[in-house]
Amino acid sequence: MGTRTLIRGGLVVTAAEETHADVLVEDGRIAALAAHGTEAAAAWTADRVIDAREKYVIPGGVDAHTHMELPFGGTFASDSFETGTRAAAWGGTTTIVDFAVQTLGRSLRSGLDAWYAKADGRCAIDYAFHMILSDVNERTLKEMDLLVEEGITSFKLFMAYPGVFYSDDGQILRAMQRASANGGLIMMHAENGLAIDVLVEQALQRGETDPRHHGEVRKALLEAEATHRAIQLARVAGAPLYVVHVSAQEAVAELTAARDQGLPVFGETCPQYLFLSTDNLAEPGFEGAKYVCSTPLRPREHQAALWRGLRTDDLQVVSTDHCPFCFSGQKELGRGDFSKIPNGLPGVENRMDLLHQAVVDGHISRRRWIEIACAAPARMFGLYPKKGTIAPGADADVVIYDPAAEQVLSAATHHMNVDYSAYEGKRVTGRVETVLSRGEVVIDGREFTGRAGHGVYTPRATCQYLN
Repeated sequence: MGTRTLIRGGLVVTAAEETHADVLVEDGRIAALAAHGTEAAAAWTADRVIDAREKYVIPGGVDAHTHMELPFGGTFASDSFETGTRAAAWGGTTTIVDFAVQTLGRSLRSGLDAWYAKADGRCAIDYAFHMILSDVNERTLKEMDLLVEEGITSFKLFMAYPGVFYSDDGQILRAMQRASANGGLIMMHAENGLAIDVLVEQALQRGETDPRHHGEVRKALLEAEATHRAIQLARVAGAPLYVVHVSAQEAVAELTAARDQGLPVFGETCPQYLFLSTDNLAEPGFEGAKYVCSTPLRPREHQAALWRGLRTDDLQVVSTDHCPFCFSGQKELGRGDFSKIPNGLPGVENRMDLLHQAVVDGHISRRRWIEIACAAPARMFGLYPKKGTIAPGADADVVIYDPAAEQVLSAATHHMNVDYSAYEGKRVTGRVETVLSRGEVVIDGREFTGRAGHGVYTPRATCQYLN
């Protein structure tokens, strides 16, 4: 016998509408919605009733860019699939799309199988995978077709990190041509890595070794140039393009120009670019190392262009690029040489709250919050309407959200496996109270009741923004 849960009296907020409704959950799915106080809603019975009066009832967040257990710079991201997905649940995210990594010289299949093995039986919430292409050749291009059939429908390429993940323009074009044929979506880390490496070398020769120089050498113009180049290569290939972690106003301008021409070009930004800046990279001592990520944090004046892009839909998605490294023993690998600081920030637990703060601050509307954090990533990566909305038939991934609760973000209270918070001391309004993942309560009134292994692997369709 399945269980029935009834969520009563809340304001149901989706990307499309806001309505005072009761939500009936049955056998892990949304069974029905009915206006609160109507006869239909009053007649429902359930094993469990959740009182959501004066609360929002929202879809579980979809974080389409995480890196659990990622090997990088001689170490590994500090969150495992178990700790990272538990922290995600605490923050109201109920699905992650992580990146399986192809090792140079190896097949895509071997990389994907390694990530299946890492995640299997360990996740507290549902998960899917993108594939990082490190080595584009005839064999791996053929493998792309097989992965799309298997539900791995997006492939990430890097214009940065020569010698590690870097692909040249010819390899990128070939991968885009293949994606154009098989329906896959190319995701691009758009920075001119060859030019950046020259600037890194020159800065170190001048004795500029502090974390703030990480931001100075990874210039906004080199992000914009790479974004422009990626767009033109995608046009030549007749392929759609999704640019990850857009941080600079000049890069936003390139995406906006492409979209104004009607091109299937999409952009993602992250909370760190919306709320943090080069001021953080310049914090005294070695503290700035906590904020080293790529693309890097930008001067504060770039934030206005990112918020505007989110409002005008020139940027469609906010993901975290969650890739945590502890300050002690990991970030410290780069003392005396900023280029050796592992790149990445923790954030999977903070995204929904920070974006709600953006609603409070007037940057975006409530429905746009749900659009960029839940619905758009689900559509972008072939998970909608199973994920990303509250509608009959959808998975019962539901968050009861208290819009009035205040909290202070801190490493002392977060659940990510990392020894600092990128938002330490930031006061935000709004907090996750209860979380259902496929109908199972995993956060119950600020208590974790989930378990490793509840989360299941979720194959994906192709991008739902493409006709």
